[in-house]
Amino acid sequence: MNYYLAPMEGLTTYQFRIAYHHYFGGIDKYFTPFISSKKMNHRERSEILPKHNEGLHVIPQILTNRSDEFLQIADKIKDYGYSTVNLNLGCPSGTVVARKRGAGFLSIPDSLDRFLYELYEKCPLNISIKTRIGIESLDEWKNLLKIYQKYPVEELIIHPRLQKELYHFTPHIEAFQTALHSSTMPLCYNGDLTSVTTFNTLVTKFPQINRVMIGRGIIKNPALIFAMRDLKEKHLYQNFYQKERFRAFHDTLFDSYATTMSGETPTLFKMKDLWTYLSQSFIDSSPYLKKIRKATSFAQYKIAIDTLFRECELMPTP
Repeated sequence: MNYYLAPMEGLTTYQFRIAYHHYFGGIDKYFTPFISSKKMNHRERSEILPKHNEGLHVIPQILTNRSDEFLQIADKIKDYGYSTVNLNLGCPSGTVVARKRGAGFLSIPDSLDRFLYELYEKCPLNISIKTRIGIESLDEWKNLLKIYQKYPVEELIIHPRLQKELYHFTPHIEAFQTALHSSTMPLCYNGDLTSVTTFNTLVTKFPQINRVMIGRGIIKNPALIFAMRDLKEKHLYQNFYQKERFRAFHDTLFDSYATTMSGETPTLFKMKDLWTYLSQSFIDSSPYLKKIRKATSFAQYKIAIDTLFRECELMPTP
């Protein structure tokens, strides 16, 4: 099984990837948050700098509906030594969808087809795709899949939800099954893999799956991958699921943000976003999370963190 870290805007930054790889690892591919401008702002450029990704297998992701813009971004990415890029056709955000980008591009399949034709004809890099299965109806998926099958897609990462569903409701596993039965391209499953139970349910139903992408599940519990591995390696999970390791991971990430961000406020916002997920690794963490969110200075934040790690125990094996 190959494990991928999903791109999550504002969360799976290069600082997060570096700290995660050092203390946990086990990820076969890391995908960057999307790049959406051919000019590449400082944040986007920082995500793909080789010095920020040493020892990691990183795939930059592009979000656009213009082939010329995609190709210009891909050329710049190529200059940094990358051989593959990922096209974002999965982002369900309203502002992105309104501009027919991300999952919004799925609403105009003929334009998407022409777009992909130009990309696969001219792009100097391999292209993988991360996609939703439609906008409003499951009936859209078969046509979208036919479009993808026309091209040498290096890898099709499928989040089997419609755009309108955002991250709600149960993924439409039958849509992934359709792709497995009708497609020869490499397929990766993405969506709601947040525990050993959900993972085992998936691989029991589809034993041919050999790659999965996980986002929220890893941020909630950085040691989750080790819990998903074969029972013969269960000791790995026990080795990695420890408060001391969590604390070291947190402190390294905090210090990295504090060093690279301008001031206490943006650093605190970043860490508070992370704790929305990470707090779910701890038993009865709600009152401690409230104190973390109320912190307005590094001093207050560190007191709240010290208290949580001292008084809260980790959840049982997920």
